[in-house]
Amino acid sequence: MKARFLIPLGGFVLLVILLGIGLTMDPRDVPSVLIDKPAPGFTLPDLHNLEQTVSSDAMQGQVWLLNVWGTWCPECWREHSFLMYLKQREGVPIVGLDWRDDAADARQMLAQEGDPFLFVGFDPDSKAVMDWGVYGAPETFLIDKKGIIRWKHKGGLNPEVWSNELKPLMQQLENEA
Repeated sequence: MKARFLIPLGGFVLLVILLGIGLTMDPRDVPSVLIDKPAPGFTLPDLHNLEQTVSSDAMQGQVWLLNVWGTWCPECWREHSFLMYLKQREGVPIVGLDWRDDAADARQMLAQEGDPFLFVGFDPDSKAVMDWGVYGAPETFLIDKKGIIRWKHKGGLNPEVWSNELKPLMQQLENEA
């Protein structure tokens, strides 16, 4: 008689444990299947002149970052001053991908806060971000000289991520043939 109740109780306990583990995980901590694969190309309207386009092809042969952001994203605002530091003090080439945004709002933010990007692709309909496997903003990708994605960071870049992960990897990739 007791065994009849132990099986459902055991199943319930197992479900509670799995639910508890699931609730403690960040849903954005899904590993990218794109690491060590060719970066998806894009050609998008230029945020600063929507009549023109910008393309990832312009970055061939360089080590560079793609930063996905939007003015609707609070963490993107917090990250922005560090992106300015990377551009001005570290000389890091950063391409922006403005996602699900209003172009006028995005241009106003860059005019007000500074523009850390070499160019900015405007992606209001998520055409490019889908190919990159973006879950949320900000997300940053490191692409090597051969156009291969070598690293992805979910969330805002900061001095700790820069010094512990990104800078050493960028230096390594710059030194490769």
